Amino acid sequence: MAIDTKAIKEHVRGILAALGDDPEREGLRETPDRVARMYEEVFEGMNYSNHEIAQMFSKTFSEEMDFQENSQDMVLVRDIDIFSYCEHHLALMYDMKVTVAYLPKGRVIGLSKIARVADMVGKRLQLQERIGADIAEILQEILGSEDVAVVIQGIHSCMSARGIKKASATTKTYTLRGAFRENQFLQMRLEKG
Repeated sequence: MAIDTKAIKEHVRGILAALGDDPEREGLRETPDRVARMYEEVFEGMNYSNHEIAQMFSKTFSEEMDFQENSQDMVLVRDIDIFSYCEHHLALMYDMKVTVAYLPKGRVIGLSKIARVADMVGKRLQLQERIGADIAEILQEILGSEDVAVVIQGIHSCMSARGIKKASATTKTYTLRGAFRENQFLQMRLEKG
């Protein structure tokens, strides 16, 4: 699916008029085009399914370390900065920190690929809970391991800038798959980093 920038421009122009402003005034004349280009960038992830994102970042490496099949050796990447837009209000979700952990099953992924997956998943109209589930699903496919965990903490402008207006409220979500779901030791290691 390609993002229809022409339709976005037309609708933004209509929104400006609906707000009671003149879309032809100097400060707004180029706004529809700017918004369309911004949406093309910040919603890039909407062009791809989870499977397609997994294919984009599928390069893994055979692990030469002696990871035992039932070991609790863990790879953990913490504080991956992302942002997204809430699908309910089109409001920015910001100051989002993603932590990803997995138990290697003979293969590892480049650390930058984990951040790229998180970034691409965030570039959709989303719910924070779904971001975690999508990242986990993609990494499970890439790694061939069920043992994946994703923890996300962020601020939602639909809560901080409007409505209840609680600027310091943060939301933390946990997506636990495979061994992370049942193993309290792994959960504790995930939390402590």
